[in-house]
Amino acid sequence: MITLLTFRLTDSAAETDFLEADARMQEDFAYQQPGLLRRTTAKNLDGEWLILELWDSKEAVDGAEVRGREDPVAQEFMAFVDRSTMRTSRYVER
Repeated sequence: MITLLTFRLTDSAAETDFLEADARMQEDFAYQQPGLLRRTTAKNLDGEWLILELWDSKEAVDGAEVRGREDPVAQEFMAFVDRSTMRTSRYVER
């Protein structure tokens, strides 16, 4: 399964601080989740961010989403995200 998260940072967020939080999110939360195969972060020229993740199953994604709601590292990451711009998508590889 492939998941995409697109968003913009909050107006008060400093990009360097966000990138530090994203690095912690990747190492201390995301790569600790069973079934996560790959995660990458990118930014387009218009300032929109993308998180792309490859997972081994839908159940792995569902479990990580539940755990992320309570995890302090995930919550720190989400504090930088302007939730009004956040879009998530899931894709099944064929």
